[in-house]
Amino acid sequence: MVDSWMMDWMSRTIERARLDSLSGGREDHQPGEQLKLLFAGYNGAYNMGADVRVEEMIRQVSHLLGPDRLDASVFRYEDPRVNYYFGDARKLQPQVLFPRYLNRIVPEHDGVIACEGSTFKSKFTDLLSALMVGAMGLASANDRLSVAYGAEAGDMTPELTEMVTKYCRDSYIITRNQESSDRLKLLGLDSDTGTDTAWSFEPLPREYGEWELRKQGWRGEPLLMVCPINPFWWPVQIHLRKSIARIFGMYRNSHYARVFFFQNHREVEEKFDRYLRALAGAVSAFCKKRGYFPVVGASERLDQFAMRRLSSLLGGTPTFLSSEYDVCQFVSILRCADLMVSSRYHAVVTSMPGGVASAGVSMDERLDNLMHDRGHRHLLMNVAQPDLEERLFTVLENLRQDREQIQDEISATVVRHLGMMSEMGSRLLGHIGDRYPEFADQKPNRSWEGYLPPLSEQLHRQIEIHEDVVTPAAA
Repeated sequence: MVDSWMMDWMSRTIERARLDSLSGGREDHQPGEQLKLLFAGYNGAYNMGADVRVEEMIRQVSHLLGPDRLDASVFRYEDPRVNYYFGDARKLQPQVLFPRYLNRIVPEHDGVIACEGSTFKSKFTDLLSALMVGAMGLASANDRLSVAYGAEAGDMTPELTEMVTKYCRDSYIITRNQESSDRLKLLGLDSDTGTDTAWSFEPLPREYGEWELRKQGWRGEPLLMVCPINPFWWPVQIHLRKSIARIFGMYRNSHYARVFFFQNHREVEEKFDRYLRALAGAVSAFCKKRGYFPVVGASERLDQFAMRRLSSLLGGTPTFLSSEYDVCQFVSILRCADLMVSSRYHAVVTSMPGGVASAGVSMDERLDNLMHDRGHRHLLMNVAQPDLEERLFTVLENLRQDREQIQDEISATVVRHLGMMSEMGSRLLGHIGDRYPEFADQKPNRSWEGYLPPLSEQLHRQIEIHEDVVTPAAA
């Protein structure tokens, strides 16, 4: 009920902004000024994937506009390290009562770019999606740029569906896969198909990750990285009663933050336990048979509970928690793996440019879409399938046996998505130029790589090998 009340408040705030805009009085962008863009995402919450994709998003937009022509702001929740991410972007602290906060902050910018991958889905929480949609809706209401960049669409509650349909109709949406564009089309919303923006990210050199691994007992054996989650405790919701009870020591295991709580009942715990035991059984049998060194990684701080329980089931195998490293350090560790099994989308994405042969244990459409796109349906499992342990063991054997072929196919996928990211940048720049002509493309004859942020030597080498997979539109 509280979630619905917040979403209704956000909707009423947008409607009032629409009425207020009819009376004028807004400060519009003046020629010669920097373009003030608000990158609205889930940043600084110890989520490696969220920070990496927005880091690359800002790098790309800054490269396209010119670093001296962009005045960026980005949300930051609690992680102080975010002060060192995102270049010179201002770090803004969103408030729990976000409709009032957005109503004040959005008109101070020339546009909003919604960065959250899960902008159009209810799987994790309606409230974060409502914040993204609310920022976009207020931008449209104030005649500002309103963009969703690399967004995913999935199942939505009726309340969120209504918000998206009403307030994103005037937004420019670029999804990160065709499946998401198809879902939005059913709602009457036009979108272009693009990709995620994490493909261009470059971590610290491999030597750093190897050093961290050796500190935890690794001696150069083949390495298997496992990235578990708790797939069953979503969505997060506001619970005022639980917030009060927590003062007296209750509901601590299901507390997310402030007044937000996970789902926590016997069925959730039973499903979670079956999932972890299936992972542990398959990983233990495979590593014993093939001589692999298993480690458990948590690329989101919330995954530490799953990480620790899985490590315990594996006899105390080493663990790596993203909140104990910056994103450049953590991805360096991920890329040291020979094989990866992950329920985290961005653990897979950020490992792929490093040649890690990976499989997915999926809770929703994100890993499904990625594995289908790679042509690796046979490397995809579901968190709740009854035969997960047996299936995972078979998949691990396939990863090991076909590793070189899978690596080559992954490398081609990375290059293809860089091409799609380039096309996204070209389209975004065109959209900005339509609204603010002084920011139109100053280099219309640049190569397709020119629409990407500066790339590493490793990515350039992969492009040389697989450039034929880049679509003609990008090339």
